[in-house]
Formats: sequence, C-alpha cells, structure tokens
Amino acid sequence: MQKLYLLVPLAPLLGSIIAGLFGRYIGRTWSHRVTIALVFVSLMSSIVIFWDVLEGNSYNGSVYTWLVSGDTRFEIGFLIDHLSATMMIVVSLVSLMVHIYTIGYMHDDPGYQRFFSYISLFTFSMMMLVMSNNFLQLFFGWEAVGLVSYLLIGFWYTRPTAIYANLKAFLVNRVGDFGFLLGIALVLMHFGTLDYTLVFEQAPGLIEESIEIIPGISWLVITLICILLFIGAMGKSAQFPLHVWLPDSMEGPTPISALIHAATMVTAGIFMVARMSPLFELSEVALSTILVVGGITTLFMALIAVVQTDIKRVVAYSTLSQLGYMTVALGASAYSAAIFHLMTHAFFKAVLFLGAGSVIIAMHHEQNMQKMGGLKKYMPITYWTMFIAALASAGVPGFSGFFSKDAIIEAVHFADIPGVGFAYFCVLATVFVTALYTFRLIFMTFHGSPRMDDHTREHLHESPWVVTLPLVVLAIPTIAAGWFIGPVVFGEYFKDAIYVLPQHDAITRLGAEFTGIFGMILHAFSTAPFWLSIAGIFTAWYLYNYRTDIPGKVKTSCGPIYTLLDRKYYIDELYSWLFAGGTRSLGTVLWKVGDVKIIDGFFVNGTAKVVSLTAALVRRYQTGYIYHYAFTMIIGIFVILTVWLY
Repeated sequence: MQKLYLLVPLAPLLGSIIAGLFGRYIGRTWSHRVTIALVFVSLMSSIVIFWDVLEGNSYNGSVYTWLVSGDTRFEIGFLIDHLSATMMIVVSLVSLMVHIYTIGYMHDDPGYQRFFSYISLFTFSMMMLVMSNNFLQLFFGWEAVGLVSYLLIGFWYTRPTAIYANLKAFLVNRVGDFGFLLGIALVLMHFGTLDYTLVFEQAPGLIEESIEIIPGISWLVITLICILLFIGAMGKSAQFPLHVWLPDSMEGPTPISALIHAATMVTAGIFMVARMSPLFELSEVALSTILVVGGITTLFMALIAVVQTDIKRVVAYSTLSQLGYMTVALGASAYSAAIFHLMTHAFFKAVLFLGAGSVIIAMHHEQNMQKMGGLKKYMPITYWTMFIAALASAGVPGFSGFFSKDAIIEAVHFADIPGVGFAYFCVLATVFVTALYTFRLIFMTFHGSPRMDDHTREHLHESPWVVTLPLVVLAIPTIAAGWFIGPVVFGEYFKDAIYVLPQHDAITRLGAEFTGIFGMILHAFSTAPFWLSIAGIFTAWYLYNYRTDIPGKVKTSCGPIYTLLDRKYYIDELYSWLFAGGTRSLGTVLWKVGDVKIIDGFFVNGTAKVVSLTAALVRRYQTGYIYHYAFTMIIGIFVILTVWLY
C-alpha cells in the first residue's frame, strides 16, 4: 500500500514532466493523453486508498529523510487518514475533470502542452500538501501550489493584466507565507520537531508557556503559533484583508480558475487549520480571530459579487464568500462541517466555473453578462448543469450546498466562542446575498432577450463533449454529495483526524438534533436560511428577468453604495497607495537623498572635490622659487613638531 501512496502524487508529476519537457516531440494529442491518463491513475489510487482507510487502515510514516540536524529530522512522509483520503479524492476528481475540459477550452492555444504540464504539476503539489505528515512537507506543498498558481495565472504572459495579476497573487501570498513560516519556526523552536503527531502530543504541556516578542508584552506560545499559521491560511485561502489576489486571478484561463478556486489552492488553508485542530483548540483567542475574519469575508465579499458584470468575477467573489463560510466553521470548532463544505463547494463551484468557461467559448471569449442573455435554448447542457450548481450554491434543500451550509450556520448558532454573534449574523445574511448574486448570473446569462451582436448570436451552439462531459460528471456530486452529511459531519468519520475540546463541541450538540437527511430537509422549511434563500432567488428573478429596468434605477439612486461595492471598498487603491506607493516613495527618497546626495554627492563627487581643492592649494606653492619651497619646508617642520610635542 505504501507504493500506492507514492503513486498518488508521483503520477501527475510524471505527466507534468513528460508534457513539459517532451511536449514538442510527442505533440498536443499525446500531451493531454499522457497527463489525463496519469491523473486518472492518481484518482484510481486515491479511491483504493480511500476504501482501505474506510476499512480502518491508516498510515503515518516517513518515506525519505532529507537531512538531520542535531536531534531534528527533516523528512518526507505521509499521513493517510479519513481527512487526507477525502481530500485526495476531491482533488484528483476535480483535477481530472479540469484536464478533460482543458482539451476543448485550450484547443487553439499555442501553449497547449505547457498548460497541461502546469495543471499536472499543480495536482502533484496539492497532493503533497494534503498527504503530508510534517510541517516541512506541508510547507513544500504550500509553496509549490503558490509557485504553480503564479505560472498559471500569468499563463498568457503577453497580456499586461495577466502579469499584474500573477505578480499580485505572488506578493500577497508571500505576506501570508511569511507568517506561516514564522509559525513553523516557532513550532520547531518550542517542540523540537516538525512531525504532526509529536507536536500534537506535546501541545497540551505548553499551554501556559509564554513568549515576549516585544519586551514587556507577553504572548501565549500556542496562541502566537496558531495566529501565525492562520495568517498563512488567510493568504492561501484569500481571507480578508489578504483576499485581493483572488479576483484578479481570473486573468488566467478558465480551467485553472476552476482548479484554483474549487479544490486546490484556496482550500489549502482550510485543510491546514482543520489538520492543526489539536493546536487551535488550545487557543480561544485564535478561534475568535478566525471567526471574525471569516465572518467579514463571508458577507462583504458576497456583496461585491452582486454588482459584478464579468461572469468569472461573480463566481470568483462567490468563492471568497464560500471560503469565509468554511473559515467561520473552523473558528466555531466545527471542523467537520468546514471540510464537508469544502468538499461540496469543490463540486458545485467547479461546475459554475467550467460552465462559465463554456459560455465564454460560445460567446467568442466575451465575459460581460450584460452582453449575454437567452443562452438557455442554445446551450441546454451548460444551462442545466449550472442551474443545478446555482441551486446548490444558494442552499436549496436537497442539493449538496444546502446540507453543508446549513450545518455551518447551525453549528455557529450552537457555538459559544467569543465573536460568534457577529459571525452568525454574517453567515445568515449572506444566505440571501448568495442566492441573489448566483441567480442574477443565471438570469442575466441564460434568460431574457439575447443582448449579443448578430454575428455572435448566429454562431451560438453548445460546447463540445470534452467541455460538457466534465459538467455532467461534476453535477452528480453537486446534487448527491450532501447526502453523506450524517456520517461525515455528525458521525465519527473524522474522529482520528480532528480534535475538538468538549466545551467547544458545537457539532455534537447539533448532531443530537439531527434526524437524517429527509428530516433535515423538512426542518429547513421552518428555518430562516431557507426563506432567505428563496427570497434571494425571487429577488434575482424579479430584478433580472421580470423588471429588468429596476437594477439601473437602484444603481442610480444608490450611487455611493454601488461605487463602494464596484471599487471593492477601495482596498486595492489603499494597498496601491500605502504599500506600492509607499515603496515607490521610499525608493525615491533613497534615490534622491541616499544615492544622489550621499553616495554620489558626498562620497564619490565629494572625494573628487577634496582632491581637486587640495591639488589647487598645493599648486599655489609650486612656483619654482627657492624661498617659497624653503618657507613651505619650515611650515611643514613646524606642524610636525607641534603634533609630535603635543
């Protein structure tokens, strides 16, 4: 079985190497055949491992020792349990569908082989992250997905906007990763090991240990470690205020938007916090911080989605909001609900992104929803799969998103962590906003009168099977994945992978009222989230399918609010002014004062001027008269004697 563990990450790595180094020799067709086949091998291996884990067989061991420093061993190793096995299935399945979809979407792109190489490398990196059993390998996978995302977001490197977007993603993630690295350094300093199991065993013994970063200000070590690790998660999972890179990542091709936003990079932070639950449970301050940050991200990013007109950006801000839901669940110690929503979200968000890509193909790469409309009759498969995903995203009972989202909302309601009241308001209000912006996308894109030009309308047709097949396949778990909520969230599915203190165990209290999926569906009709969702869907229908004149009037009458949302709360401008502008101002000062005046003016030119003045002075005594030289010698002797005697 250990060889099978190795096959899961190494198969896509091999595919990446073949497509990347030998793609020009084997051609486009064999490049996608090889990478798809090897990702399929990874998926099949993950399924076998998953069934093995369900039978009670877990694994935690080292595969390779990289180096030894004193008593510390830096190793590559795997931790295979219910949490990692679940992530392996989700990542490999979504990745395989994205690989197949890419055949149709990138068909005419000159970088075809390179793109397949990158997405296979991305799959390898994510697998290494979720399978790790120590912080060293976790950090390797963490940085590897960041690097490959940089390459993929800027894949169309001739576009200035793509280069700006990938640089922005890289720099913002470096901010989070710096905190993450400091957290790992503190773990090594205080625990003397990077192995998860050993760290978790020692953690309760260090609960009272403190450290002074600034003299006189003491921090609990556990709290500081957890907050630093969470800063890393804020960057990778795009939580406020490190969320600004994610919407701009839409500059990359749509397949990578689906891969980054659905099942890989942005979920890495959620997975990491869940994996580190034995640490986070020991710090209520860290949990409260996570709750508040997640609540802000959930509501405020959803509001931005309401005013977006770019179809991909609507889905991107939806991702930010849904990641906020998962983060809130983590802060409420509802780790199983967070991972369950991660899983259901991976499926319905992949459908929404890939469906948006299918629309973009049909619209000749037009992304503005104001220039769409009436696509339902031209693209029935794309429409119905996206409609199913929209129902799941809005939390309509029976669909996967309903079960996971309602579990989070109720778990937050049962929790008693400080800040839970604010978080509960945010997640509850966001139910209405989510339904509004999701069905706004559906109605503006597929319903109403066509608003595209005549040439585009004449050539509208359904996308090829390599595009629609992944949509259909992913639509199945979009409907059915939520039906496993009983054993996964309320059962003992994660009992050996996730640790929750009894006083924080809102899921157990919620589980006592769980009466099965049908009981949950029936109960939903009497709860606020259901009616908020229905209200959001009805509002979207009324404004964007029935009375389409009202949104324009609302935009005019609520000008300042619309502008605030359209400009994304001016956070990008703030960062541009404060950090980019501040750095430029500092550079200008260093240039004009440090370089021009001090280095060039004082040291370089100043030295030359001193030599020039000295030479001019000495030259006055080079007259050719003997008495001038005698006088100079006498003065020199006098000066030397004075210095010597003094």
